[in-house]
Amino acid sequence: TSQEVVAAFIDRIKEINPILNCVVETRFDEALKEAEALDCELRNTSKDNETLAKETPFLGVPFSMKECFQVKGLHQTSGLYGRRDIVAEEDADVVRLLKKAGCILVCTTNVPELCMWWETSNTIYGRTNNPYNPMCIVGGSSGGEACLQSACGSPFGVGSDIGGSIRMPAFFNGIFGHKGSV
Repeated sequence: TSQEVVAAFIDRIKEINPILNCVVETRFDEALKEAEALDCELRNTSKDNETLAKETPFLGVPFSMKECFQVKGLHQTSGLYGRRDIVAEEDADVVRLLKKAGCILVCTTNVPELCMWWETSNTIYGRTNNPYNPMCIVGGSSGGEACLQSACGSPFGVGSDIGGSIRMPAFFNGIFGHKGSV
């Protein structure tokens, strides 16, 4: 079930985050409730698999999001101390579209200050540690995402990239990172 998958990734995050410090804010309770509601809806739906796959291709799949994106009800600091009290009032388009496709957001991940450094560290959340060697950096600015993916804490995550901010952290953490195009 979706609830079992979401719970498995939550358990993994709880296991790794005290060491890696890649997740900065969670929505575990909400994600489990969303997964439970989705499982209930699936048991009672009259839609066939083809329709479900077309309408919601990521139905029940958990994901993570770089902290600089707006997630309604969660902090959006971009790692800047002066923004520590800013809470998003609505979801960013990417979050809204992924939810519409059936995804379930589990957490947000660490970023460097203003998402402008090659090391993921800031005065709000601290430093993120590399899953292969905690003495090494994870890169930036999507370092929290790359670290979480590398440590199997989320099936996929969303970062951002202008000058290597997905690609370099992916390289530092031994995973693939894709910079999409318009």
